[in-house]
Amino acid sequence: MKSTSFTGDNYNITTPDTGFLEIENLVKAYPSPDGKKSIVLDNVNLSIGEDEYVSIIGHSGCGKSTLLKIVAGLEKATSGSVRLDGKEINKPGSERMMVFQNYSLLPWLTVRENIRLAVDEVLKNATRAEKISIVNEHLAMVNLNAAADKYPDEISGGMKQRVGIARAIAIRPKMLLMDEPFGALDALTRGKLQRQVLDIWENHRQAVMMITHDVDEAIYMSDRIVLMTNGPAASIGEILQVMFEHPRDRAAMRNSKEYFELRNHALNFLDRYFTQDE
Repeated sequence: MKSTSFTGDNYNITTPDTGFLEIENLVKAYPSPDGKKSIVLDNVNLSIGEDEYVSIIGHSGCGKSTLLKIVAGLEKATSGSVRLDGKEINKPGSERMMVFQNYSLLPWLTVRENIRLAVDEVLKNATRAEKISIVNEHLAMVNLNAAADKYPDEISGGMKQRVGIARAIAIRPKMLLMDEPFGALDALTRGKLQRQVLDIWENHRQAVMMITHDVDEAIYMSDRIVLMTNGPAASIGEILQVMFEHPRDRAAMRNSKEYFELRNHALNFLDRYFTQDE
């Protein structure tokens, strides 16, 4: 595995600082019908800083979502270790909140109530007034004040995803985990929500680990991009450093030479592994 940063025409190998999230020698395997183990992830090593936005890209079947679920505590590694802020992860916890592609809202609760549910569950010592204030703050943060008392079937897909994001960040987790959060949205809605999430992150920095299939999305939003090799026994092939400063201007980025170098490098990596898979 190598970490590559882009500076003009040069590709420089860099080593990230010790991270807030530490994944060391992680292996994930499942039993197979022939009695042997089917290895999904093999020797994965990754470090993420406490205010770093990292995207993970790879072809279907490379174990991206499995890795995210292990960090979330929804699955356990076969071997290796995963630590957040020095503590081993072995179960779900409120310090790691997950945003799913399929919204995962309770249909019998309003937008406000879906957000309040997480606040009530985690911030048990907060007063009623404090909880109301937190919910209202995050409704405003994702521009959902007008839809606060609507039910999920009364709002659009983009609005549903904003509810999920507001619910996840309302309890101020140490780390936000997102599994293709914009994948089910149309292109226009996706672009708007990407900007909104990035605005929130730029103003309330925290560790973010996002799964995506979209190279442009990863470049626009991330500090680093993790490129996975193909499964089975997938691992990290390369880590690309995204050198653009925050806050980011999408149009200016796309007109830069550095953007095209980074984009082409990522696409060439993915094309190479796609060809190998064929």
